[in-house]
Amino acid sequence: MSRTFADLLPTPLASESLADLTPLSRADDLLILLTRWVERGWLRSLDKAFVAFLHELAPDDDPLVLLAAALTSHQLGHGHVCLDLFETLKAPDFALSLPPEGDVQSGAMLLPSQLLEALEGAHWCKVLASSSLVALAADSRDAAQHRPLVLSGKRLYLRRYWAYERRIDNSLRQRLAEHETAPTDLPQRLTGLFGPAKPGEVIDWQKLACALATRSAFSIVTGGPGTGKTTTVVRLLALLQAPAVEAGKPLRIRLAAPTGKAAARLTESISQQVRTLKVTEAIRDKIPSDVTTVHRLLGSRPGTRHFRHHAGNRLPLDVLVVDEASMIDLEMMANLLDAMPAHARLVLLGDKDQLASVEAGAVLGDLCRDAEAGWYSPQTRQWLESVSGESLVSSGLHEDTDGTHPLAQQVVMLRHSRRFGEGSGIGQLARWVNQQQPEEARKLLAARSHGDVFSLSLKGEQDRALERLLLEGHGDGPQGYRHYLGLLRRERPPLDCTLDDSRWADWARQVLQAFDTFQLLCAVRKGPWGVEGLNQRVTGALLKARLIDSDQQWYEGRPVLMTRNDYGLGLMNGDIGIALKLPERDSPGKQVLRVAFPRNDGQGGVRFVLPSRLNDVETVYAMTVHKSQGSEFAHTALILPDALNPVLTKELIYTGITRAKDWFTLIEPRAGVFEEAVRRKVKRLSGLMLELEEGIKSGD
Repeated sequence: MSRTFADLLPTPLASESLADLTPLSRADDLLILLTRWVERGWLRSLDKAFVAFLHELAPDDDPLVLLAAALTSHQLGHGHVCLDLFETLKAPDFALSLPPEGDVQSGAMLLPSQLLEALEGAHWCKVLASSSLVALAADSRDAAQHRPLVLSGKRLYLRRYWAYERRIDNSLRQRLAEHETAPTDLPQRLTGLFGPAKPGEVIDWQKLACALATRSAFSIVTGGPGTGKTTTVVRLLALLQAPAVEAGKPLRIRLAAPTGKAAARLTESISQQVRTLKVTEAIRDKIPSDVTTVHRLLGSRPGTRHFRHHAGNRLPLDVLVVDEASMIDLEMMANLLDAMPAHARLVLLGDKDQLASVEAGAVLGDLCRDAEAGWYSPQTRQWLESVSGESLVSSGLHEDTDGTHPLAQQVVMLRHSRRFGEGSGIGQLARWVNQQQPEEARKLLAARSHGDVFSLSLKGEQDRALERLLLEGHGDGPQGYRHYLGLLRRERPPLDCTLDDSRWADWARQVLQAFDTFQLLCAVRKGPWGVEGLNQRVTGALLKARLIDSDQQWYEGRPVLMTRNDYGLGLMNGDIGIALKLPERDSPGKQVLRVAFPRNDGQGGVRFVLPSRLNDVETVYAMTVHKSQGSEFAHTALILPDALNPVLTKELIYTGITRAKDWFTLIEPRAGVFEEAVRRKVKRLSGLMLELEEGIKSGD
């Protein structure tokens, strides 16, 4: 016999007479429990407010519906776009990350596992399906279109996120069904850009990626750092643009990235690559190097979720390349695909193993699920070999003989890192972490046999070895924050130079570049090992060492991170600037603080902004690993907290390591946390691949 929600509530919330109470009061009991969870930090106030809103809409509805809604909203805050009902019931506390790690007094609180232990998945689905608050995914009735929750099989969504997923599914299905005509002389063009195939040598995955992208309106190129994603895309653009230029109809090509920092890096990289292309000047001139942010490309409307470009006002382009696509969340990907013209090609670049977006969804990870295994059909393999001259016989890839992997036909994984060769400690450490081999990673760190990998074990919170590392670096090797502050003082132009003198811009650019040689990354924001505590600690250490002259809000040398897009100033979330003393324009000899930011123009330009105009900035001696995505630093130091935390996963560690270009340092306040983090893998719940594959198989 099915049990009521009241039966699920133990004392003190349940009572002998609770089963006889009205549905409203049973829902009130749930609201009391959710309030306790919010007070304890288990749920967000937003989750509770959402449930209270639903209760007002349907006061007589079964409390099991309200509970499911609360958990779905909670999961959204953890990056999951839906609640998998059956997976949740298998191990509720684990599936919901409740209680939060670090809550040592959780025994006094009712756990999800206690609350849900008597509940059956089929009954939960049945209750949800009969609710006036829940639409069934297959229900096309007008009334169902406005219900706040959607049940798709065993997955429960907030309607908006179900709609995002469907929009992505539909767009990709249409794009994968469209087959572009590749140039008849594609083999010759590939040879011209990559050289002839070399039998018996390593497969040229860059060449294969370019070939695949010519035959579809959608393709993905994934790979770790240094595998040549940018090189590949520049040659792909040459491959696509050359026939168009020769025909007198050049393609409109746009390049985008999720953050200003990522856009600036790609702008610089593509500018360098285009100059070395072996193509005619006419073709080279039509390959853009200017990269914008995705927000700016779509025409973000401040204060709203809407964009100037959408399904009713498409982007004016023929080819769009989006770099660092792992950072794009479900909502943004849906908006981007909506705005793409039907005829245009979309190419996504990114590292599938990096951290997913901060917001809900792991779109690139979902779409690249089969990237490593390959799963090319015999037809795809044969076509690739015929146009590229490469042999896939010994590739070790799985073969798709029954057509169950349609998306895989347009995904290529680049496998050979040119930045991190076999002798690179950073490369080997990243691989061990990515393969979830913490023991091997620890051996590499302990061996000290590589000059590019270091580790520091702290002896308590007050260990001054941390300050020494952050200020001085490692001896004659990688440097710390003293480097950029020393350059700031040494290279300052004479005070009699006016602000228009180019020496000020040159100096500011040198300081910004010097700051990029070292960055401290954190896994968390709060506490002594988080961004907030460490920014204060570094500031204090720099002041004590007389490297800065103040620890007030604004002082010369303060590095700041933009935390929100400011379209009026042309600054994007993730941009980093440094406060510098510059001549007052109208008062020679007088100096005023301005914040220098690099221009995202690929030319090394600098812009100066008054601190009073910057509302959304924070000090950035330390930044989260999430904020560092799309960036690269000569020396990166990753500091872990002294206790496990839900954010500590192999993806976070891998992303932190791969921000380092030349040197990497792991800082550990407590032994064992690194190993535990590497053993844990992010698993974001979504129905994206399920819906996509089901739709393609059914011919929908």
